[in-house]
Amino acid sequence: MSLSQLIEKCKNNNIKAQSELYTLFSGKLFALCLKYSRNYTEAEDNLQDAFLTIFKKIRQYENKGSFEGWLKRITVNTVLQQYRKEKVFEIAYDENIDDVDIDIDDDRISIDYLLQIIQELPDRYRLVFNLYVLDGYSHKDIADMLDINVGTSKSNLARARQILKQTIEVYLASQNLQSL
Repeated sequence: MSLSQLIEKCKNNNIKAQSELYTLFSGKLFALCLKYSRNYTEAEDNLQDAFLTIFKKIRQYENKGSFEGWLKRITVNTVLQQYRKEKVFEIAYDENIDDVDIDIDDDRISIDYLLQIIQELPDRYRLVFNLYVLDGYSHKDIADMLDINVGTSKSNLARARQILKQTIEVYLASQNLQSL
């Protein structure tokens, strides 16, 4: 069965087609949920919520553009909605924060470690960092998605980078001590 046929069957509430669509895309969408969620269990809950929304809104998909992109947008919005409800982003904008570059070309920093420390960032910093750095959204897009102003998005990104830089510096210093 082609993807377009599967989508049409899902639009008609065909449970078997919905199950097949879930099987087809749940892995990719779970990885996306995990990136924006606080932990594995929350990511599982967010994935389920995202699929409920997907099946509820699938009739709105008009076969224009990437279906996978449409799924990802709904999934990210579902996760971000949880944070908006919690009002995670109600902070003051700090104009005095400096943007920093992070040097991760060091062979001693694994991708797993880097992903771990990104996951450990406070919610508001992790979300903006992931949206901007990993997914390529603009600050305006992020501000619209999170219902914050552009300055807050920029400030949160700068703070995330500062935290990551400090964490990496401490990690590398400890690696140097261990090699002595």
